[in-house]
Amino acid sequence: MSEKTLPAIRITYCTQCQWLLRAGWMAQELLSTFGTDLGEVTLVPGTGGIFTISCNDVLVWDRKRDGGFPEAAKLKQLVRDVIDPDRDLGHSDRKGHKSKDPA
Repeated sequence: MSEKTLPAIRITYCTQCQWLLRAGWMAQELLSTFGTDLGEVTLVPGTGGIFTISCNDVLVWDRKRDGGFPEAAKLKQLVRDVIDPDRDLGHSDRKGHKSKDPA
């Protein structure tokens, strides 16, 4: 990835299942957290129960593989791990990125 190329997020959602609003909400969450550190967030209509999220062509979430839909904090962690593993997500990280706090 060159210095000027910003990460690209692709959210593919099932139109038959009416998941556009869910996809849009997840896009909003990512844009609110990462802002101008993202180059684009693309919503891609699909069919057959698909709901996948990729970052720079790395599949970070698949509804069928991962069992349902990600919580916003989990999604942010997965995207962060691809684009900037050392980034602190603040309160989104409190519930245990990498290692859980026993307290």
